[in-house]
Amino acid sequence: MSDMTLLQLLRGMDMAVTVHGFRSSFRDWAADRTSYPREVAEAALAHTVENKVEAAYRRTDYFEKRRAMMADWAAYCRP
Repeated sequence: MSDMTLLQLLRGMDMAVTVHGFRSSFRDWAADRTSYPREVAEAALAHTVENKVEAAYRRTDYFEKRRAMMADWAAYCRP
């Protein structure tokens, strides 16, 4: 999803906000306001594991945990 996709969505909602920092805001929210593991939040942002050994053993995509986290994020973002 591009930043323009989010910008168009926000414009359609007639909100006086921008997408700048949206990913950072999500990461801060996940760390400060939830108990989701760091790995789940990083996976939601499509960040890769830099440590090659850890990456070799991590075979999950945390899909169900990410689904729950994104539902919580959506609820948090609703005006």
